[in-house]
Amino acid sequence: MFRVPNPCCIKTRLFTTSVNVKEAAIETVNLAFDKYSFDQSTKSKSPLIILHGLFGSKANTRTVAKQLSQRMRRNVYCLDLRNFGSSPHIKRLDYPSLSADVESWIEKQEFEQKPILVGHSMGAKTAMALALRKPHVPKYVVSVDNAPITFGNTGAKFGKYINQLRLALEKYKYTDMKQVDEKFAEVEPNKTIRQFVMMNLSRGKTNEPIKSKIPLDIIGDAIAKGFIASWPYESGKVRWTGPTLFIRGSQSDYVPDDIIPEIAMFFPNFEIRDIDCGHWVISESPDNFMDVLQEYIERKEDN
Repeated sequence: MFRVPNPCCIKTRLFTTSVNVKEAAIETVNLAFDKYSFDQSTKSKSPLIILHGLFGSKANTRTVAKQLSQRMRRNVYCLDLRNFGSSPHIKRLDYPSLSADVESWIEKQEFEQKPILVGHSMGAKTAMALALRKPHVPKYVVSVDNAPITFGNTGAKFGKYINQLRLALEKYKYTDMKQVDEKFAEVEPNKTIRQFVMMNLSRGKTNEPIKSKIPLDIIGDAIAKGFIASWPYESGKVRWTGPTLFIRGSQSDYVPDDIIPEIAMFFPNFEIRDIDCGHWVISESPDNFMDVLQEYIERKEDN
């Protein structure tokens, strides 16, 4: 049953105010995914597709996906984007290619209803890029703590993450996760963040070097070239007029008030909800996140 969001935790702003992006053919990969089903009748409801952020995977949203499937009585899919989780590794890593993979995956599913795209951080930009590239594909887009702008300072931090991990795994060939964590702590003091990123590492047999499950060289190159922090589309040139929800962490600076006009240029039919948490909205405040998401989708569907 739908639960009314706690007003002390959530601030609400409502804004009401398509062009296809032409690009060269993109080589796509088959994405790994997990499906959480309610029952056979859910085929008539728009499925939710959840896209993770940088250094994440489909496993990060497993618990929330299971709950959303039951609460919203529909199928929920969690995808691994290219170069992350169990999906294939491929040299190109930018938002046109990330979104092309998701588009290809959606086409293969042959859904009865258009899907609802829910993305966090890098996954949010992937969902937004897909809506701009292929306006007919999504029903709604939900961007969790990211915006259609280029960030100038996040790449340096994430680049340091990659460098430290490569030193630990490729130069020093550590066999103990504690050693990797100590090396990582030189650039990231937050243990929770370190543990999250290190979920991408794999222990081998005793005394064997720890390996990375993701291609650190490819991801590091994409970060260094600005492909992850950037936004490749120009405002005023393309837009998507479908319903779009931006969920912000009020303690995060990824979606500041001064870029709201830029959001409106790309996604004129948008709303913003604030949740009292940091950038990791889904993991930091899962109940409020699910409340906001459910209220928005069910209100739109009822209308």
